[in-house]
Amino acid sequence: MTHRMDRMTGMTGAEDARAELIELLRRVAGQDRSALRSLYERTSAKLYGICLRALANESDAQDVLQEVYMTVWTKASRFDATKASAITWLSVLARNKAIDRLRASRAPANDLNAASDVQDDSPSAFEILEQAQDSTRLDHCIEELEERAKLMIRAAFLEGASYPELAKREGVPLGTMKSLIRRGLQRLRRCLER
Repeated sequence: MTHRMDRMTGMTGAEDARAELIELLRRVAGQDRSALRSLYERTSAKLYGICLRALANESDAQDVLQEVYMTVWTKASRFDATKASAITWLSVLARNKAIDRLRASRAPANDLNAASDVQDDSPSAFEILEQAQDSTRLDHCIEELEERAKLMIRAAFLEGASYPELAKREGVPLGTMKSLIRRGLQRLRRCLER
């Protein structure tokens, strides 16, 4: 799929869109309400889709979407463009909020005294450090992939896009998309094993 190239800046339409989202998040971090409105207009359909897919309930998805943008309003300054794209950061935030809602709806309302008998399964400081190192290695290995494989793997595993959605979006047969992602994952595994 070819991207339109802007003759003045040398940027593709996709690059322009990514840069605009980064700028909007920067402005939201400065409490710019119009930037939040623009960010909402550009991203809410995608984030709502993520919430709806996870929750399978329109009302819950709408509630979670509102929570997502309230969190963006208070935590936009935490976005780091060197670690993820703006849409990836927003998608992960939406997915995590939706998962939190699912867990909360499934949690039984037990007596608070019963909590003292619950074993603490939270990771130790050593495990947290190890996870951070693994995350850094994973980021490094993802960056070594060819651009298309990198984008498709991120879309599939971080944004929750399905293979058929990606194939349609890229204008390729489903088998081609599966092969592209499979080869990318194989390269990723080899890199992580080094």
